[in-house]
Amino acid sequence: MLWYTLLLAAVAAERLVELVVARRNAAWTLARLGVEYGSGHYPVMVALHTALLASCLTEAWLAHRPFLPALGWTMVAVVVLAQALRWWCVTTLGPYWNTRVIVVPGARLVRAGPYRFARHPNYVAVVAEIAALPLVHSAWLTATVFTVANAALLAVRIRCENDALGRVSVA
Repeated sequence: MLWYTLLLAAVAAERLVELVVARRNAAWTLARLGVEYGSGHYPVMVALHTALLASCLTEAWLAHRPFLPALGWTMVAVVVLAQALRWWCVTTLGPYWNTRVIVVPGARLVRAGPYRFARHPNYVAVVAEIAALPLVHSAWLTATVFTVANAALLAVRIRCENDALGRVSVA
């Protein structure tokens, strides 16, 4: 169980790095007259992602969820692949990547990297991670609850992002 706790701590540390990058990028986009959309759902998103990590640990410890190697190692692979996809998105968007929805007037939609294949590849990574991270240690209740909650949140987030991106030119 110690290694699972360390995995969750590593994911939490990665989230903090994301926030540092996002804040830097937010300052960059706002300095270019970027406009933020959907700020009302942002605290819910932060709470959901924070609670996910806490719930993974809580369920695994309190419900004595076992590590099932066939499931656990498969889910570790999914988590690693999700992180790789997420950082591919971050590096492809460069200073335009953000945890908030900020659109710079006159900017063009990015159609490189994973955006050649999907409009919102970062959310593919988020969905995979939210389902897989709890299942690394068979925390099926957390996986179920947070997958459903994330689906509801993403319905709002993607609609907001699509509306905002509709204001951007296509490259």
